Amino acid sequence: MAQLSSSNASLKTNAENQNYLIPFALVTSLFFLWGFAISMLDVLNKHFQKVLNLSNAESAWVQVCTFGAYFLMALPAGYFMKRWGYKKGILAGLVLYAGGAFLVYPAGNSQSWTFFLIALFVLACGLAFLETAANPYATVLGAKETSEQRLNLAQSFNGLGVITGPLVGGLFVFAERENTIAAGFASVQLPYMILGGVVSVVAILFFFTPMPEIEETADESTEATAAKPLFQNKHFILAVLAQFLNVGAQGCIWGFFINYATETLAISDQNASYLLSTSMVIFMIGRFASTFFMRFVKANVLLGFYGLAIVVLLSIVSFNLLGQFSVYALVAFFFFQSITFPTIFALGLKDLGTQTKQASSYIIMGIVGGAVFPPIMGAIADASSSSLSFALPTLMFAVITWFGFKGSQLR
Repeated sequence: MAQLSSSNASLKTNAENQNYLIPFALVTSLFFLWGFAISMLDVLNKHFQKVLNLSNAESAWVQVCTFGAYFLMALPAGYFMKRWGYKKGILAGLVLYAGGAFLVYPAGNSQSWTFFLIALFVLACGLAFLETAANPYATVLGAKETSEQRLNLAQSFNGLGVITGPLVGGLFVFAERENTIAAGFASVQLPYMILGGVVSVVAILFFFTPMPEIEETADESTEATAAKPLFQNKHFILAVLAQFLNVGAQGCIWGFFINYATETLAISDQNASYLLSTSMVIFMIGRFASTFFMRFVKANVLLGFYGLAIVVLLSIVSFNLLGQFSVYALVAFFFFQSITFPTIFALGLKDLGTQTKQASSYIIMGIVGGAVFPPIMGAIADASSSSLSFALPTLMFAVITWFGFKGSQLR
């Protein structure tokens, strides 16, 4: 009888895994879409500095509007999904994403910086829905023991998106053309129209594909943690802080990479954009390689060691210790930063059971760091130099290193 019961349990597990395969594949496609949207910000930042003669701090408003939308929409997205489920939350996100992308066209026609920022804000509201849904969805579509590996695998395809963004920027936005405001706005219209069409197709696929609705429950191993009020789980609170600093540092470094490369290597914006795309290839390799490493090293320990490597590399950049070669220290940074977002996310949601959706919303709110810190870094760069401004994200990753080794542990 025990053998029969074991056999039935095995068949049930296999059936569940098979049911999760197509939903997991579709959810994984979302990571590509927001990877593209986020990496395009780095191109837009430098592009509009030239087109509209903006300072570093002023151009950082593309990050402010995008990441600020996460802060404003994360909790509504969480409540929406608590009421309507993951699938409808994803569909809402895709509709907002496509709508924001299509708004770029009239914004370009009006040659309005404010209208363009509004379009980015609407698009980012969609991203907030998608990340609030897709990140926890990926963690629960399978065994709890491999949630960090599964989320890192899904996030690995985010790497394809972040590679594509700078490539599109180099091919369309930074291509040689008439240096006027009208031409500058026109150069961003076609990429976003194509993007809006692709997102619309993905929304249709989600609408017609059956998606299992996952109900988070507290089992014996999560009962003590899930029974606490959410904000008494210190690993969760510290994960929100770590994500705030992580995305803030990412917004700073990604947003001003092209500036730093053009100043240090004396290359064109287009070539700097291609170098950024190469860095994103390294980012993607880091995602896949690190997912493999997590088979042998605990996720929090790997995060801690990667954080140490980042602090060393950014110190080289901040003080320009290697001259022109300091750029390649910044390129190497992308390998180690590849796992920070999904690993912090998964560690923060660990053993929260029925509180997972609510906790996910708060961690997504931490993405507002990407709106807070780039203008500060831009102001430092305007007042001193691009290299010295990298001291800010260096300090932020020092805190993330501590979170990996110590702050992420369950209490």
